Amino acid sequence: MQTIGSCKITRKEDVDRLEFDWGKLHFLSDERTTGATSFSFGVVELAVGKGHIRHNHPGVDEMIYVVSGEGDQMLGDQEAVKVKAGDSIWIPKDIYHSTINTGSTSMQLIVVYAPAGAEQALRQDPDVTIISKKE
Repeated sequence: MQTIGSCKITRKEDVDRLEFDWGKLHFLSDERTTGATSFSFGVVELAVGKGHIRHNHPGVDEMIYVVSGEGDQMLGDQEAVKVKAGDSIWIPKDIYHSTINTGSTSMQLIVVYAPAGAEQALRQDPDVTIISKKE
């Protein structure tokens, strides 16, 4: 990680990798990494045929940007819709959602939580393996 004044430049190798049976996450900016509290920012890789279960973030908005791949996005109580590279999904506070990779390659996502903090629950998930950053 590089610090320039009060600013930070982070790379995947600077932060812990959170691994689940459905994919991997790197939070490049959150309170623990950069001190950011107004939002957190991370990259997600969903394995082929996998995704995260239906969940919500009480009091937290989420943005998802599909960098590559395609999948099914469930929002609220609606039927899942197809999403693909270039799509942006805004999920308001408290709305249940899930993302499933339906493509033939990994699905790459960028996620933002506002305010920061909701991402820390992933560290407490009993199914997570945390691969510590290189020192």
